[in-house]
Amino acid sequence: MKLAVKTIENKDAGEITLDKDVFGVEIRQDIIHSMIGYQLNKRRAGTHKTKDVSEVSGTGKKPHSQKGTGQARAGQKRRPQTVGGGVSHGPVVRSHATEMPKKIRKLALCIALSSKAKEGKLIILDDAKSKDHKTKPMAKALEKMGVSSALIVGGKEIDANFARATANLPRVDVLPSQGANVYDIMRRDTLILTKDAVNDLTEKLKG
Repeated sequence: MKLAVKTIENKDAGEITLDKDVFGVEIRQDIIHSMIGYQLNKRRAGTHKTKDVSEVSGTGKKPHSQKGTGQARAGQKRRPQTVGGGVSHGPVVRSHATEMPKKIRKLALCIALSSKAKEGKLIILDDAKSKDHKTKPMAKALEKMGVSSALIVGGKEIDANFARATANLPRVDVLPSQGANVYDIMRRDTLILTKDAVNDLTEKLKG
């Protein structure tokens, strides 16, 4: 599977052969859905917490007689039925992370890459470098390529000027190759990979 390589100025820079085992696998929406759920579950902080009866401050003394007051029976003021009392079955601090086999996580990333290639929304760059850190030239370069929403994946390290030039562009994300993930790939319309990123991802997913 061959694809043209472009420069950031949208000029031809040869072509590259993409591994069909990484960029040409069968599209499985169910696996993509499961993987995105796995990622979003894992990023949840799980720090929400309410106080139960044992944690609410206040006396445990019986507030009034069991009978004869015309009020409902009550054993203490910290009970859930009382305003300011403890919360019954409230949320507790916990991890929301779910499990997914490593083999399926790898397959999900291959499917995400393959879906962009199949849709014609995969662009290969010679490299992701910029002469300066100005945003305006970078915005014009991406506009010239017909890109308004994109994830740009570079090599193991991102060029400092390139990162600063794209930082203020809406709907444009930049990640190193080790940070490439299904959620960020699917949430943007176009996927832009450098040649180094292609090599890194191929080596990672075929290993």
